[in-house]
Amino acid sequence: MIQSAKDLLKKGAAELGVQLDSAQLESLNLFAEELKKWNRKINLTAITGDEDIALKHLVDSLSLLKAVRGPGRLLDIGSGGGFPCIPVKIVQPDLEMVSVDAVVKKISFQKQAVRLLNLTGFTALHVRAETLAQEYAASFDWVVSRAFSDIPSFVAMALPVLKPEGRIVAMKGRSAAEEVEGAKDKLDALGTGVLEIIDFALPGTGDARSLVIIGRN
Repeated sequence: MIQSAKDLLKKGAAELGVQLDSAQLESLNLFAEELKKWNRKINLTAITGDEDIALKHLVDSLSLLKAVRGPGRLLDIGSGGGFPCIPVKIVQPDLEMVSVDAVVKKISFQKQAVRLLNLTGFTALHVRAETLAQEYAASFDWVVSRAFSDIPSFVAMALPVLKPEGRIVAMKGRSAAEEVEGAKDKLDALGTGVLEIIDFALPGTGDARSLVIIGRN
């Protein structure tokens, strides 16, 4: 990435309370460069400019650290090009990651990125999330996604693989509170409830963001 994008990444992460060291910055830059290289051949993301990648992918992913810290085991459902799981893994290596997407090319990219970055404790799977409980029942401390539009569907998919005391984190844009209010009855029926909503502005853009944290009742 160009220097201005690297500066935005470091400053944006710091505004979220994440101090990136030089090795982490270099890994995040390598990841961004690999994303751009692959994106020229296959469609991984519509976000292609260096500064937009820095803010709307990398800093946005790192905002998850407002709600999640290692050690522990994390599942990212619908991770696409590796967001938020790969940036979070770079900064929190003591989080064991399983990343799932239904598009095989996106998982192929993630596997290449993980090799390039020498990340350990990271598994990228091309499977439907509904099938995960066969192997991963009650396995995860956190189940996260920034891909789901519908909170109750995400929670229903997450519950079979969530530890009893585990947490589900839905990464949302604006209107999260209204969405949560509309989902309350469905969440109650699933035996879950919203524990906390963390609202913040995405550094560098001012865009509204929310982390909706859900647990069993």
